[in-house]
Amino acid sequence: MSGHNKWSKIKHKKASSDAQKSRVFSRFVKLIQNESKKSGGDTNSPGLRSAVDSAKKENIPKDNIERAIIKGLSLDTKSLVSATYETYGPGGVAIIIEALTDNTNRTGALIKNILTKKGLSLSAPGSASWAFERVGGEWTPKTFIDVGSERESLEEIIESLDAQEDVQGVYINAK
Repeated sequence: MSGHNKWSKIKHKKASSDAQKSRVFSRFVKLIQNESKKSGGDTNSPGLRSAVDSAKKENIPKDNIERAIIKGLSLDTKSLVSATYETYGPGGVAIIIEALTDNTNRTGALIKNILTKKGLSLSAPGSASWAFERVGGEWTPKTFIDVGSERESLEEIIESLDAQEDVQGVYINAK
């Protein structure tokens, strides 16, 4: 009966929640570093202020935010490029994938590989973005599609994409 006590259950739940939290923290730290580099560390610049506010909403500690701003100013920090990928998922759901990366070729290949494994392919730029509008740095759907029985496969695709370090956000227009 080893491994069936209360502590082991708590330990496994904590490990999964910590891994998820770590992914969120690293995404925001990368975003703050990039915005800090662009603005020269000026915390009053709109891009950096927006990134810091978003990080605070996710309960990222103030020390981590300050370290990310300082690290973004160092000469060792690589410039990151924003990339947007579009595709259509199960049931004709439009999917927009936003990434922040230092190597667009590597990130594009990773995303293409994930989509190919799920039976999808990348679409041309603008082919899925018509179903969304950009509001406050986020993509919000203009039209909605009912996925029905294909909800599980769509969630599986989103989880696979979300697990990648360079992916900042996955947006869909499913109900």
